[in-house]
Amino acid sequence: MTRNASAIRLLPMLLLLGAMPVLQGCVGVAVGAGATAGIAASEERGAKNAANDKGIQLAINERLFQKDLGLFGKVSVTVYEGRVLLTGVVQKQEDRDEAERLAWSQGRAVEVINELVIAPSGSLIDSANDTWITSQLRIKLTGDSSVVDINYSIDTVNGVIYLMGLAQSEAELTRVTDHARTIKGVRRVVSHVYLKNDPRRRPV
Repeated sequence: MTRNASAIRLLPMLLLLGAMPVLQGCVGVAVGAGATAGIAASEERGAKNAANDKGIQLAINERLFQKDLGLFGKVSVTVYEGRVLLTGVVQKQEDRDEAERLAWSQGRAVEVINELVIAPSGSLIDSANDTWITSQLRIKLTGDSSVVDINYSIDTVNGVIYLMGLAQSEAELTRVTDHARTIKGVRRVVSHVYLKNDPRRRPV
């Protein structure tokens, strides 16, 4: 079987895998569409925006996959109210630029935030520790009654935590970033979170 033929057969599965973090963040598929819609509606962005963001994410992932399977595997795409965040590690500036171009090419993004890190092949990437950091922060936010954790997306790359979403207030956002900084192995916290009353919001 040719590489292109294999890639085409893998695309539906890979797109589903790309969707899993958001699906898991909202609710397990097995609990039913009604519960999923209920959870999405409880987010500050609302169910309509959540669905629109998922469509943008899938469209970008498809473009990345069709362009370069290797690039698809290196780039993580997070979307919140049309704002696209690209994270991950690529080997050269051309890859970083291409990922951003593809993110814009789907036509519905209102902003593309390119946080892709350039590192040469063979650089040490501690993905297991990054996953642990993300899970620890999620646990902390879920356990904090002063934080609406469902409104936050978390991605960690080489010990740097990237946050997206909507905060109820400056005080809540401060609590979130303070939680992040207390986790062992965190080198830096980068926030792309808006306050819910931020005039820059452009929900659908």
